[in-house]
Parts: sequence; C-alpha cells; structure tokens
Amino acid sequence: MARHEHSAEVRLRSGDPVRTCIGCRQLAPAADLLRVVARQVQPDGWMVVPDPRRRLPGRGAWLHPDRKCLSQAEKRRAFGRALRVSGSLDTAALGSSIDSDLANEPHPQQSSTS
Repeated sequence: MARHEHSAEVRLRSGDPVRTCIGCRQLAPAADLLRVVARQVQPDGWMVVPDPRRRLPGRGAWLHPDRKCLSQAEKRRAFGRALRVSGSLDTAALGSSIDSDLANEPHPQQSSTS
C-alpha cells in the first residue's frame, strides 16, 4: 500500500513517528499533532478530551491543533470510528482547548515605523 510506503519514507527522513490527522487525513510527525482520547461521562455519553502529554489511558486519535481539522473530523464523524466509541461524543472541551491554545500562541512582533 502506498500510504505505508509514504509513511516509512517520512519517518526515515525525519526520524520521528508519523501519524495521520483524523480531520484532514494528512500524514504529519506526531510532535505536530494533538492526541485525543474519549472519556465516558454518562452510560451512553462520551467526551473527547485533549491529551497533550500523551499519557492518558485508552485508545487515542491524532488531530492537528486547528479548528479546520476539528470541523472536518466532526463532519466526517471520524472521532467515533478512530476512538472505537459508540454513543454520543461531545467535542466541546476539545474545541475550547484548541481555541485557547491558538489564542495563547505567540504572535510575531509587529514592526512599527516611526
């Protein structure tokens, strides 16, 4: 399969593990992606939470920390398949985490001309 050959090629070049974003389906180094896991909050309800330290137990999925990839994953219903969870999935906590991370990113210095 070409996907495995490509992933091996990317891994050989970078030396880092390669994962696929469940939103955009693009291969990327694991360091560039956010790991997410499902946490059960009710008998039939699940919450998708970020795992930035990559230490939470359970099956994980990988996502670019970008609102666009989150929207694509929600639209395609990729979280349930990737995390192997049935029932309703709440991604609100993940969305707010991504938004706060984007808000806290350092912005380039604005050059001022006097």
